[in-house]
Amino acid sequence: MTDTLEDILAHRRKRLQESMERVSLAEMERRASGMPAPRDFGGVLVRPGSISLIAEMKKRSPSAGLIREHYDPGTIAAAYERGGAAAISVLTEPDSFGGELVDIARAKTACQLPALRKDFIFESYQIAESRAIEADAVLLIADMLSPGQLTELTACARQFGLEPLVEIFSGEALERALRTEARLIGINTRNLRTLEMRPDNIMTLSPRIPADRYIVAESGIKTPADVARLQSMPVFAMLVGESLLKQTDLEKATRALVNAGEGKD
Repeated sequence: MTDTLEDILAHRRKRLQESMERVSLAEMERRASGMPAPRDFGGVLVRPGSISLIAEMKKRSPSAGLIREHYDPGTIAAAYERGGAAAISVLTEPDSFGGELVDIARAKTACQLPALRKDFIFESYQIAESRAIEADAVLLIADMLSPGQLTELTACARQFGLEPLVEIFSGEALERALRTEARLIGINTRNLRTLEMRPDNIMTLSPRIPADRYIVAESGIKTPADVARLQSMPVFAMLVGESLLKQTDLEKATRALVNAGEGKD
């Protein structure tokens, strides 16, 4: 059986090596330190009684193929902001998702929303790189990181002022995530290795997450009805991309999910 995550990581390791040969760690850290203070990604998500929307942008994915042919991060970000999204998520992985590092700057130039860099991060170099490209938060996938890596990268993100969103799919990964200081825990309903969906994953794992952490629901959210089902769970935010990006009117589609998260019809 093909392991999609391992295939992506193989390409990512090669590209990271090339990046480190072009720009040293010391230079990348210097660039990161020279950036303006990041926007408050975590703060905008925590609104008791509501489920905030992190609206995602990606050109394609291994599970869906091409998602949006005319892909302009700035235009998409502006529509998400008009629709009421609390934050944006930007895929920067190029081989499987069609992303570029500069996409974050393109998106942030067009809106005032804080931006999550969504990628496959396994080295501290990528954390410094994330701040240098104007990210305000980083995704850390617990299922692909050892306990030591996850703890180190979470602390490194904090050092650069970035909000770490630690994503989990399995119970074992959840235990590793809870040993870090990350306050945002993302529960993915998609297995990144097989691409299979586990729709009940949030319901199953959320009771094991302490109240001082904030749960982000990831994958499989398409309609206001899906959002309504999350209202009975201790979910503070939802990360939605594919279902939004397939819509012609991004602003309208975003507003529908935002309203559902606020409990409006």
